[in-house]
Amino acid sequence: MQLNGSEIVVECLKEQGVDTVFGYPGGSILNIYDALYKHSGEIRHILTSHEQGAAHAADGYARATGRVGVCMATSGPGATNLVTGIATAYMDSVPMVAITANVTLPMLGKDSFQEVDIAGVTMPITKHGYIVKNVEELAGTLRRAFDIAKSGRPGPVLVDITKDVTAAVCEYTPMAAGEKVCRTASYTQEQLEKAAEYIRAAKRPYLYVGGGAIIADAFQEVARLAELVDAPVCDTLMGKGAFDGRSDRYTGMIGMHGTKASNLGVSQCDLLIALGARFSDRVTGNPKKFAENAKIIHIDIDAAEINKNIRVDASLVGDLKAVLQDLNKRLEKQEHREWMETIRELKEKYPLKYDDSRLSCPYVIETIDQVTGGDAIITTDVGQHQMWAAQYYSYVRPRTFLSSGGLGTMGYGLGACIGAQLGQPDKLCINIAGDGCFRMNMNELATASRYNIPIIQLVINNHVLGMVRQWQTLFYGKRYSQTVLNDKVDFCKVAEALGCAAIRVTRKEEVAPALEKAIAMKAPVLIECMIPEDDKVFPMVPAGAPIDEVFDGDDL
Repeated sequence: MQLNGSEIVVECLKEQGVDTVFGYPGGSILNIYDALYKHSGEIRHILTSHEQGAAHAADGYARATGRVGVCMATSGPGATNLVTGIATAYMDSVPMVAITANVTLPMLGKDSFQEVDIAGVTMPITKHGYIVKNVEELAGTLRRAFDIAKSGRPGPVLVDITKDVTAAVCEYTPMAAGEKVCRTASYTQEQLEKAAEYIRAAKRPYLYVGGGAIIADAFQEVARLAELVDAPVCDTLMGKGAFDGRSDRYTGMIGMHGTKASNLGVSQCDLLIALGARFSDRVTGNPKKFAENAKIIHIDIDAAEINKNIRVDASLVGDLKAVLQDLNKRLEKQEHREWMETIRELKEKYPLKYDDSRLSCPYVIETIDQVTGGDAIITTDVGQHQMWAAQYYSYVRPRTFLSSGGLGTMGYGLGACIGAQLGQPDKLCINIAGDGCFRMNMNELATASRYNIPIIQLVINNHVLGMVRQWQTLFYGKRYSQTVLNDKVDFCKVAEALGCAAIRVTRKEEVAPALEKAIAMKAPVLIECMIPEDDKVFPMVPAGAPIDEVFDGDDL
């Protein structure tokens, strides 16, 4: 059948099972928006307040559902406003297709109005990028974009389409969407047996679980491996929910703000099994001292991650779920009673703790856990509140903690929470932000109110840039350069002006009632919690130090 380029875009989205698109229109992309208007009963478009919000919403939708998120923007500043969201998705391996429209083909390269080489701009932060200059190539390009975004190690793909292509007509033939494919499996039976031999020989094994375990849907396989190996389990920020956070085997997060039990345990183990993790600097601290007494097995879908940051003794490259299914079949049940008792003692000796005499963010997070029964999707921005959310909420299932890990994007959480709620409408979705982060993209409350998206926006307000202030306190002689936010901004009034309900909390006993009230409203609600400016996230490892040099407030 004969269709124009814009109709082909919509038909390809329908082929891929896309039900929701986040975006913002403009001149160059008007033809596509006209086609979306005609198909509004089939594809829901969410008009965000800013293109960055659209990218984060597509990201949150993808993380919460496991499907490809889609965002759209016009040429020039519309496209460049997507860049931070695209980079966020790239760093955390999130499947996303970003569709932009550019000026017409004859106007390319002439500094035309709202012209930007967005394919060039995003080249370092996408799995692949296309610029479509011929309508005959449009359908194939879009199909390849979705295939690349979701296959192997997922990530964002950009498709930039010149405006004349969106109007041009050609023959279109429908095609079924391709399946998610792992093209990087390259491990051998010998490598599999070598890993199994290391496991059988270990006396003090430890599992280190990253975000790849969630992407691979390997929740059950990871749990089975932990039982077979009889090992404790720690996770990264991105790995939250890949292993049951309420299990006796679980020791908490590892790394800069990881638990003492995890950091000291990994430093004492004789075998570390890394599952879908990339040994980031926030995990390893000083790489020369990281797990220096251990053999290391690294299982990951991306061969480029093997030996990139930490040299390993054995590696298996492939889809984690499939690899673990193979590996688990080879393993007999191990038993490490003495080692597990050592880990239990570490957990008892070094529990997470905070000042319980007053309102604090850890208390708020624990109350959320209790009120929701651990059954909410938690999104966060970046900073102290992010670390507290990772430490004090019990993530028992995958795809329930969404946060910007690799890029550390302030302003990520609200858009992501909107996307998660639309992707998982039966789940309670709560975004936790600091006051500094919330300022970045708080205009997306208008998006939530426009569509009556029942999210809860929690603002932990200490009137400072908390994490930066913590570093200034500990390492910069308390020189608080540009980190004090003690101004006259009233977030509750802002929320109400943007069409949302608002509740301010100043005492511990107000937290649970405020949450229960917000949940019952089934509408977008902001809860502002006032905490002291000098609360700190502990434990902590100084940048570049070995992780066994972890300290807390008592040590200071």
